[in-house]
Amino acid sequence: MKRLHLHVSVPDLARSIDFYAVLFGAPPSVVKPDYARWMLEDPRVNFAISQRGAAGVDHLGIQVESSNELAELAGRLKAAGAPTFDEAGATCCYARSDKSWVKDPAGVRWETFFTYGEATVYGEDPAAQAATLAAPAACCAAASAARAGACC
Repeated sequence: MKRLHLHVSVPDLARSIDFYAVLFGAPPSVVKPDYARWMLEDPRVNFAISQRGAAGVDHLGIQVESSNELAELAGRLKAAGAPTFDEAGATCCYARSDKSWVKDPAGVRWETFFTYGEATVYGEDPAAQAATLAAPAACCAAASAARAGACC
């Protein structure tokens, strides 16, 4: 079963954790100094917030439960003719995942991903700087002044 993923960049992590905990009626399942995530069943969503990049929706995604589901979704994106960027073994958002990135016709970044492990760091993927198809921001790139977003 697939799960919708939303990542929002926030200016004040503590205030945002408090707000979303009340909204969702549950505390986050993961809290780090720069990141928090809720794995909700109702609605079925992986909702993440971080203090990385400009405030607002960073990207949307679909989380899958197997590498076969990821291959199917990535194949659909490729069949639609959209340029994609595939990442195998990405360390991002304190997790290990395989991913496929695309921009929709309006320029909204979408990530399809299969997470298969945890990581002790948020993550840095130099190859991902070119990810998201020449977007100014990229998943898990090192935080810098030129960086406008993050992932997961």
